Amino acid sequence: MKTFKDYHFLNDKILLALEDIGFISPTPIQEKVIPYLLKSEKDIIALSQTGTGKTAAFGLPIIQKINLKIHFPQALILCPTRELCVQITRDIFRFSKHMSLIKSISLYGGVSIENQIISLRKKVHIVVGTPGRVIDLIQRKKFYLSKIRFLVLDESDEMLDMGFKEEIDSIINRLPKERQSLLFSATMSKYMNKIAHTYLKNPIEIIIGKKNIGPNNVKHSYFIVNDQNKYLSLKRILDINLGIYGIIFCKTIKETIRIAEYLVKDGYNAEALYGDLPQKKREYVMNRFRKKITQFLVATDIASRGIDVKDITHIINYNIPNECKTYVHRSGRTGRAGSYGTSICIIHSKETKNLRQFEKKIGKNFEKIKIPSEKEICKKKLFYFIEKVKKTVVDEKSMRPFLPEIQRELELFNKEELIKRFSWIEIHRFLSSYKNSKDLNPPIFSSKKNVFLTRKN
Repeated sequence: MKTFKDYHFLNDKILLALEDIGFISPTPIQEKVIPYLLKSEKDIIALSQTGTGKTAAFGLPIIQKINLKIHFPQALILCPTRELCVQITRDIFRFSKHMSLIKSISLYGGVSIENQIISLRKKVHIVVGTPGRVIDLIQRKKFYLSKIRFLVLDESDEMLDMGFKEEIDSIINRLPKERQSLLFSATMSKYMNKIAHTYLKNPIEIIIGKKNIGPNNVKHSYFIVNDQNKYLSLKRILDINLGIYGIIFCKTIKETIRIAEYLVKDGYNAEALYGDLPQKKREYVMNRFRKKITQFLVATDIASRGIDVKDITHIINYNIPNECKTYVHRSGRTGRAGSYGTSICIIHSKETKNLRQFEKKIGKNFEKIKIPSEKEICKKKLFYFIEKVKKTVVDEKSMRPFLPEIQRELELFNKEELIKRFSWIEIHRFLSSYKNSKDLNPPIFSSKKNVFLTRKN
């Protein structure tokens, strides 16, 4: 596998920064886009799933081509959300770590516009912003576009879905005619095709994988439930997937808050993320989730746009979306940067038709799974605990002072009794919470015999 150094297309300072970060080899989108941008002035449409390294694909060439003699913004990167805006700016800063003269800033709503105006007065080369705040600063005549050489529309499909069409049109119409425009997206909609043909000049299309499909390293599965058992089924799904760290998607703010509150009440480590959440609270929730202090993020689609968090193992669709492209974006939050993930749908039997349409559009099969029983969950939890015990490495030196007292306290119990008691500590919460629980799998209806067939666990 070739490394960044093997391609000889980036300067030594950028290569040093990539080495510091731990980036060794380019991803497929980086391998195709970076050399092309460094040698060409042509516009580009690049389609690749989220989590495939698009920021470095456009960020590294832009950093290398910045003219340090010009003390005005030369690159404008538009993205849909505050979180993605901050993330891209952070990445640009890391990529240009050893090029201290290059300056980049973030422009997004929910924070003081005055501080952003002050930042724009300084020598700034790269501006990363959300369309709403960028157009606001342009209209206030605080952000001038006359020296912009590079325009990047990142997560373009999401920006359009969020209703930024007018702002994007207005910004693009104000840009210099002589510029290089780069459109990056996970899916290609009709309006994006229109934007490409209207504002890009004979763009080269670079596609990694196929248009409008999900990533290959995500497993898709679904559970059929009755509406009254939906939340109980969710809990069992969370319990059976050991080591789970994920996002639970709901359709409405009201339901997002309700499900998060229920989970917390039932002892799960969860927090809600939704559009009306104040900026400080939003940042607090996201920081806790990124640091894995919070295990489950219960979110609406709008609130989660642009979220890039590493190592998410599962995406759970508590409500499946109406459109396939929304499902593609949801499932794309897991299985990032070469890792593997799982996307789960909790559906009513009437919604299987929607899933079949998703299967056709994204080219993936959805596996039907039965809702686990309490015995299956407790058995899996117990054996997971046993494996942890087997793999535990004891620090003999640290334990030595405590061992005599521990042995005195436990000498009354034989080996069998100790095993039972320590195992009980691990599984009693689940056994008590599932006490007198029922089979949550809906009965199978046989149209031939006109009878319901009961399931056997």
